[in-house]
Amino acid sequence: MRRFIFFILASLLLSCSPANKYRNIPEVKSWESDIRNFEQLDNCQKYPSDAIMFAGSSSIRLWDSIARDMAPYPVIQRGFGGSKLSDVCIYARRIIDPHPCRAIVLFVANDITGNKDDKTPEEVASLFRYLLRTIRKSHPLTPVFWIEVTPTASRWQVWPVIKKESTLIRNICSKNSNTYFIETSNAFLDKTGYPEKDLFRNDNLHLTQKGYDIWAELIKKALDRELKK
Repeated sequence: MRRFIFFILASLLLSCSPANKYRNIPEVKSWESDIRNFEQLDNCQKYPSDAIMFAGSSSIRLWDSIARDMAPYPVIQRGFGGSKLSDVCIYARRIIDPHPCRAIVLFVANDITGNKDDKTPEEVASLFRYLLRTIRKSHPLTPVFWIEVTPTASRWQVWPVIKKESTLIRNICSKNSNTYFIETSNAFLDKTGYPEKDLFRNDNLHLTQKGYDIWAELIKKALDRELKK
């Protein structure tokens, strides 16, 4: 009887999941080959148990110098395409569960872009809560860090909405143990309050090496502060 009740409760929780409605749409399924590539890497490469897991969207994937920039922290790099937080939620267990790690660092920036199918800040916050719950099933005590969405010229028109998203996620981090918000926006704005041009590639979206240097400095400071207590 207890097992039956547990099954019913688990089914209800799954059906109410904010990620559930994205589970079978083609956009989400299109990432399957990327996730399988990660699983192949897991089978053929060994990672130290004190590595820092970096997961998220294309800014993580394109960080070619991540191993050098994050030294002496060893890293596991798991960024895929232009993924959204809903995509990361769906695939989180396959990406993160296999790896014992010292910390998990997340960056996802494609849910609010100025398009008609954008999520609301509240929807993004709900997905972050879900992702955190998912991570805690396999990594109950591992520190989780969320990198603030970077202000970019290409998405400047929705920057006020992105800032609201960041405020909500910051509040969630503050209320959950071993969960931290890494503020980055001020470091990417010039004296006029606009995104610093030379920190971004020609697409005005992804970081140049100079931008990654700033990221690395801010992330390592956050890791040092929490991991070396």
